[in-house]
Amino acid sequence: MAVICRKWKQRRLRTCASEPDDIVSGVIILWVSGSPSPHRAHRCSFLPGRQDPYLRLGTVPVFVRDQERSLRFYLERLGFRLAFDILLPCGNRCLTVSPPDGTASLALIAPNPSSEEFKLIGRPTQIAFLTEDVYGKFEEWRNRGVRFHNSPQAQPSGEMFSTFEDEDGNSFMLLSINELTLELEEQRRAHAERLNSERRAAEELEAAREVQARLFPQTQPRLATLDYAGLCIPARHVGGDYYDFLDLGRRHLGLVTADISGKGTAAALLMANLQASLHNQCATYWSRPYTPFALEQPQRFLISVNRLFRENTTNSAYATLFFAEYDDATRRLRYANCGHPPALLLRRSSEVERLDSTSAVLGLFEQWDCAAAERELLPGDTLALYTDGVTESFNREDEEFGEHRLIEALQQHRELPCESLLRCLVDHVRQFSPNEQHDDITLVVARCTGD
Repeated sequence: MAVICRKWKQRRLRTCASEPDDIVSGVIILWVSGSPSPHRAHRCSFLPGRQDPYLRLGTVPVFVRDQERSLRFYLERLGFRLAFDILLPCGNRCLTVSPPDGTASLALIAPNPSSEEFKLIGRPTQIAFLTEDVYGKFEEWRNRGVRFHNSPQAQPSGEMFSTFEDEDGNSFMLLSINELTLELEEQRRAHAERLNSERRAAEELEAAREVQARLFPQTQPRLATLDYAGLCIPARHVGGDYYDFLDLGRRHLGLVTADISGKGTAAALLMANLQASLHNQCATYWSRPYTPFALEQPQRFLISVNRLFRENTTNSAYATLFFAEYDDATRRLRYANCGHPPALLLRRSSEVERLDSTSAVLGLFEQWDCAAAERELLPGDTLALYTDGVTESFNREDEEFGEHRLIEALQQHRELPCESLLRCLVDHVRQFSPNEQHDDITLVVARCTGD
């Protein structure tokens, strides 16, 4: 619904001091569909191509005798909304109402009985409300007790109109224009198409989320000397973080965390590519005779993974990755850190060892070499793998959670089972950073068990 002002003489509101009159004349037409707030710019009235400052009609004054009685009329009978109800410092009440659709509002002003404005009460306001269905509004408002001067009448040009009064006898026009009706129909079609498009996009994202969730471990190989668990909480429907538990055979387990470059759907596709590359190479992990404590196994494995990942992605795609091969029989851990945040090895003595980077990231270099390192785990030792979404979560003061808080949380809850420990670590991160999650959060914890 819109407000039209034709050749209307407007006096500036005299609230606290006397001011000179301003004369405003012209024809102003505004119409838009619904808006969350009467005083917010609706996108249908915003033209992106304009270079000059934004301008629209704000409020149109209507002089009334009793603001509260008029307010009830506009809200209860016409179905308007309350826009502003403010008590000014000088004691006057600033009261405005807005039609259900449109950007302009009516200011309900109760002037002093001795003022010139008071004489304007009960006269034609020269204000028209636009609608696509004059007959429909006529019946609706008449049934609510609104007084109409005439039934809807057709004009030679095709417009329909009727006039009605408020509680003070101020008269208004209810008007429909063919161009408005056509524009509203076009906007409704566009809105329906937009909703359908958004619904399809949401369904596709949900399907992608379910597919990606299946890429994370669905089962866990059982080991005699290691308890372990992992989780990934994407910041969006899908993300680029990845963790996995690879059955390497011969009672060996592969522990993996990775962070793909980029975010959202593109990163999720790269994550699926990396997962496929890792699983593809698992079958050939022991292609050479097994040599106890040989570090070349993870190196050869990751060199093949890097080659496959690079062949199936763009030149700018890369991933940070931490890969650890755990021997269930010897409790030895062979690992390679490919540009990933350092894993944390919390010894049962409370000493913390950082498993720092040993190689460059995956995917960027054709000639890529990989170094590996080794640790022996003892019963009670806890290993924590994570992505930077954990340590780089920030609070309202832009302070990062950081590695030191992660270590403190690990030490505080070190006796918990791995599943419970994971939940406690996530709780610490979310309590520190309660606002919107900006990056994927991925954690893997493993604890050496036995005598």
